[in-house]
Amino acid sequence: MGNTFDSISRGLNEAVAHAKGKKVAVKIYKPEPVDVSALRQRMGMTQEQFAARFGFSVATLRHWERGDRTPQGAALVLLNVINRAPDAVRVALS
Repeated sequence: MGNTFDSISRGLNEAVAHAKGKKVAVKIYKPEPVDVSALRQRMGMTQEQFAARFGFSVATLRHWERGDRTPQGAALVLLNVINRAPDAVRVALS
């Protein structure tokens, strides 16, 4: 519990400092690229199932799998979470 409290406390202090205009050291998260096709296949899902389960359009999923486009922003973050902890995402979305 101590580590959790310390982390929350530190985050709140940084947020207050930022709101007051102070420069705050920020850890930048750069999501790793995800092989969407391999991830979907590893989960044993069709494109339609994967898209419906995680809130992507089938067309977007197909573009990612063909390499026409690459996931960006929140979609890439979500794909990283799905890749690392798919059960946690399933529980969160149920």
